[in-house]
Amino acid sequence: MSDDAEGETRGAPLRVHIKTSPDSEAVFRITPELFEQAVARHPALADRVSVSFNAGLDGFADAMADADVLVTWDLPREDVAGYAPRLKWIHVIGAGIEHLRPLDWLPPGVALINNKGVHAPKAGEYGLMALLMLNSAMPQLITQQRAHRYREIFTGTLAGKTLLIVGLGEMGSAVARAARPHGLKILAVRRGGQESPLADAVHGPDALDTLLPQADFLLLTTPLTEETRGLIDRRRLALLRPSVGLINMSRAGVVDYVALAEALTGGRLAGALLDVFDPEPLPADSPLWDVPNLIMTPHVSSDDLNAYVPRTLDLLFENLRRHLAGEPLKNRVRPELGY
Repeated sequence: MSDDAEGETRGAPLRVHIKTSPDSEAVFRITPELFEQAVARHPALADRVSVSFNAGLDGFADAMADADVLVTWDLPREDVAGYAPRLKWIHVIGAGIEHLRPLDWLPPGVALINNKGVHAPKAGEYGLMALLMLNSAMPQLITQQRAHRYREIFTGTLAGKTLLIVGLGEMGSAVARAARPHGLKILAVRRGGQESPLADAVHGPDALDTLLPQADFLLLTTPLTEETRGLIDRRRLALLRPSVGLINMSRAGVVDYVALAEALTGGRLAGALLDVFDPEPLPADSPLWDVPNLIMTPHVSSDDLNAYVPRTLDLLFENLRRHLAGEPLKNRVRPELGY
């Protein structure tokens, strides 16, 4: 039995280090007070966990010398095994881990955990809001308002229309769950094509070209990988009907934004809501600001101001429990897939 395993058997606490960013938004900031609240929600682990905090890299190497778990958004990737010899897993406080790829720096035996699922409740509400706005022609009405133009646009309800979701993971499923009571037909594309009770039909990626012409709304909630980069390109945008509304809640790299802007400007697409950009923040001189029939939100679709950190810590504590019980960790990233 290893020294680590013997220590855990004896009940020695697991050491968790939380690396914060000095300039991080409050919604993502894990504080000692919030950690103590999480301990209170998981009292069985109160004596099994110790914690340390630091902002940025000041004192980081010293803190990691005996850390079992690191909670962070990013980290120094050179010689991780050297400065953190006891490390068992890294919990990334976001769903996407593209900023850490390629994962060739990850030491053997160290798991990478993402925050998948933490975003789902808020993402479901945002996705439904976006569908309702597109269905009510809100992007066109806002464009008219900017132009001081008063012209009625009448629309119907969502019932009977078709929502195509590309990426039926936690976020896509949350939107599907919120949308189903409104009578939408839901088609989905997911890797492997596994069926879901939330969709009327689920297909593999090879079916995308045949599904795009059927959509009234296209929702993108797929991870950004080498397979999905540029997935919705100029050719695929042309497969959509002019009445379609597009929603991107995944990453900007999934969609050709230049081609999308041209389609919106030329009336070849009814409207779009974008929540993700590259770079972020979006520069003030970006042409996207002036594209008609486009609503932009600054990457806020799924980050719950009140619950993001508590849900993150609940996921951490669930994995601490699983580790101590010898069970598989939740949300383990598969390096070969990139998510």
